[in-house]
Amino acid sequence: MKTYQSAELRSMFLKFFQDHGHAVISSASVIPENDPTVLFTTAGMHPLVPYLMGAKHPAGHRLTDVQKCVRTGDIEDVGDFSHLTFFEMLGNWSLGDYFKKEMIPWSWEFLTSEKYLGLPKDKLAFSVFAGDDDCPRDDESAQLWRDCGVSDDHIFFLPKENNWWGPAGVTGPCGPDTEMFIITDKEPCGPDCSPACSCGRYLEIWNDVFMQYNKKADGTFEPLAQKNVDTGMGLERTICVLNGKKSVYETDLFANILGKIAELSGKTYGSDAETTKAFRIIGDHMRTSTFIMGDDRGVSPSNVDQGYVLRRLIRRAVRYGMDIGMPDGFTGEIAKVIIDQYQTVYPELKRNQHFVVEQLALEETRFAKTLKQGNKEFEKLIAKVENQQIDGESAFHLYDTFGFPVEMTQELAKEKGLTVDMNGFHECFKKHQATSQAGAEQRFKGGLADHSAQTARLHTATHLLHAALRHVLGDEVAQKGSNITAERLRFDFSFGRKMTKEEIAEAEKLVNEYIAAAADITCEEMTVPEAKAAGAIGLFESKYGEQVKVYTMGSYSKEICGGPHAHNTGDLKSFKILKEESSSAGVRRIKAVIGATIDDE
Repeated sequence: MKTYQSAELRSMFLKFFQDHGHAVISSASVIPENDPTVLFTTAGMHPLVPYLMGAKHPAGHRLTDVQKCVRTGDIEDVGDFSHLTFFEMLGNWSLGDYFKKEMIPWSWEFLTSEKYLGLPKDKLAFSVFAGDDDCPRDDESAQLWRDCGVSDDHIFFLPKENNWWGPAGVTGPCGPDTEMFIITDKEPCGPDCSPACSCGRYLEIWNDVFMQYNKKADGTFEPLAQKNVDTGMGLERTICVLNGKKSVYETDLFANILGKIAELSGKTYGSDAETTKAFRIIGDHMRTSTFIMGDDRGVSPSNVDQGYVLRRLIRRAVRYGMDIGMPDGFTGEIAKVIIDQYQTVYPELKRNQHFVVEQLALEETRFAKTLKQGNKEFEKLIAKVENQQIDGESAFHLYDTFGFPVEMTQELAKEKGLTVDMNGFHECFKKHQATSQAGAEQRFKGGLADHSAQTARLHTATHLLHAALRHVLGDEVAQKGSNITAERLRFDFSFGRKMTKEEIAEAEKLVNEYIAAAADITCEEMTVPEAKAAGAIGLFESKYGEQVKVYTMGSYSKEICGGPHAHNTGDLKSFKILKEESSSAGVRRIKAVIGATIDDE
């Protein structure tokens, strides 16, 4: 069987869809803008939601890209053969253009044609939606696979849990999907063996989502006015499957990273289970951390939001690095390898290399202090131990309050002839997870599809605030992130100190002046060089020649942005800053409200 390299699959996928009339667009930031539902970009469709809901994309109705994605719900599972916190998603989209009858034959062509993947036709299987009380069975997709030459015994009708996508938030676009699998040499696990099994006979390679419905807040489904196609092929997993590897870590994507870990530690990947697990965790977590900090919206490690997840990733990598004898400062050395490997595809990593390496060095130092403090707390704790066992609640307190890894608590306890009540620890951990999840659900209740007039006005206010801050504090101010709910805006910006009361008042006054001017808000489509020449600010993450949207608000603001926005600055009515605080090192955060929402605070 042919061996595939990651760069080859990236270019092959994009070229295939470019030849089928798709515009190749750039990967969006891994840190989403103005989306309260998630901390990171979790899928290729994520940055495209406004366009999937009907907004016009400057590149047209057919798009394809390779999107940087971060999913951190399974951090504790990283270390096995497949889980990753960072991955690249190959995708293509139809924004109200083609649908199933075009997409399924294209999928078949890409999978089986010798010009592309050239997979044996009898080694492929397909699943489609079986239907339920909400939505009917997807017989159309099944028939289209048959028309390609697929036999009925290679087509499986499966329920929503297997063949339904979305919505990404509480509400939004969703619909049936059809998934594509490679059939391995493993024997069926039984008479009902199917892609729904976890026996390993069927390995997923691609997924075509047909967005036909919009899930409403009351849980009902309504047909979408604009039907869309959204496909996703995970680069790491697909390379692994295509090359017949047992682990995603055995692909070319991790070869240099694991090689550097071996060089620094003096250990050998695969020598034993614990060493292999440590290599994988360090490799994955350092890759994800490098992409989070190396993004043009990159954040620093902190105790909130993206910064908290980042801190957890780095410290987990450092802890496992200590286990295999990695030297001080190893995180920065591995980050350099990752940047060298990916800089051609993602040049922002090289642009932000100094920031990445600097932050890693700082976080390693902070973690060393944390461990020192944790050791002190451990000594206080063991003075009160009864029955030669540290109770689970105390072990969790060390972990939750001081960031002290429970494995270290176990090791230190063993040295003292003590044990740790791990069942009690896991109970506390589960309670903590449940509380956090409930809080997240409440915080993110607006859903991914909340593109109301009020959120559009709040989004507009972030542009005016950005302009005001640059006027008051200087042009070194740059947006580092924003988050919008239906009630308020949150705006993060680069600035090295706390704003004075006078500066906050001046920024608020300027925004209200921009609103009072009632300036029309216009949108133009242009290339990135044209946007720069016109004086627009924003993230220039698009490729040369790619069309972008530039929003102009009177003489106050001109920014590259995807939207949505108000029609006139006067629509915002008024603006009030509620709080100015630190977000992370070198980044400040402002929370503010507009118009009628002021009375609700």
